[in-house]
Amino acid sequence: MDLWLREAQISDAAMTYKVKETLVRKKTKYQDLAIVDTYALGRMLLLDGIVQTTIKDEYVYHEMITHIPLFTHPNPKKVLVVGGGDGGTIREILKHPSMEKAVLCEIDEDVIIECKKYLPEISCALEDSRCEVFIGDGIKYVHEHKNEFDVIIIDSTDPFGAAEGLFGGSFYKEIFECLTEDGIFVAQTETPFYLPDVVKRVYDDAKAVFPVTKLFMAAIPTYPSGYWSFTIGSKKHDPENAQLPEKIPFETRYYTEKIHRASFALPKFVEDLINIK
Repeated sequence: MDLWLREAQISDAAMTYKVKETLVRKKTKYQDLAIVDTYALGRMLLLDGIVQTTIKDEYVYHEMITHIPLFTHPNPKKVLVVGGGDGGTIREILKHPSMEKAVLCEIDEDVIIECKKYLPEISCALEDSRCEVFIGDGIKYVHEHKNEFDVIIIDSTDPFGAAEGLFGGSFYKEIFECLTEDGIFVAQTETPFYLPDVVKRVYDDAKAVFPVTKLFMAAIPTYPSGYWSFTIGSKKHDPENAQLPEKIPFETRYYTEKIHRASFALPKFVEDLINIK
């Protein structure tokens, strides 16, 4: 008998995946965690029944949430990642030659433990000497550090439950203070097809804090609708007009100079959503 996993992406839509094997399933202190091996997408991490990443397409999300801000900043040396316990964002950060330190602040240690065990292709950089792992509340961590990071990446789960506080205007004010004088922040901000209210609210909250605020998009097959938004806020540097290197000094699978610039070209309905004239 075939085993199928059903992911309820929204209340009125779902995706199904044919499962080879359940590698781990457990109740952590914060959420239900599972890693399964699927026929179509390889191994995937689920939290509270929602797909977070898969071996098949993880590089799209991790490259875009990382390289857009890091290639926008002229000399990023110290980066904070809030969430992202799978380690994929840390992996991409540490590809940058200028990087001296990357701090991963993850509230759920079990995510890190199980991803190291079952998703080594994604978590492989967590043992790098430049990576510091802090287990704890990201909101509290940001509050306690001022003028410290060149880039802050909010690599969170969906804006419900434990992650809800990472999607608010007061938190973005704290991020602003945690950044250096020309710092940049970026957050994954859901899909404009299914959660337009979240996209607009986060964009508006960030725009109220950061002098430069932009929305960019990426095609991520396993995320709801396959079309995902990211909000980037900058104190000085405009990501849309960044001085990009002539040649990327490391291997990528999705991100390119052309993709960097094209990702800020928004469909009309998204422009209307965030009131871009």
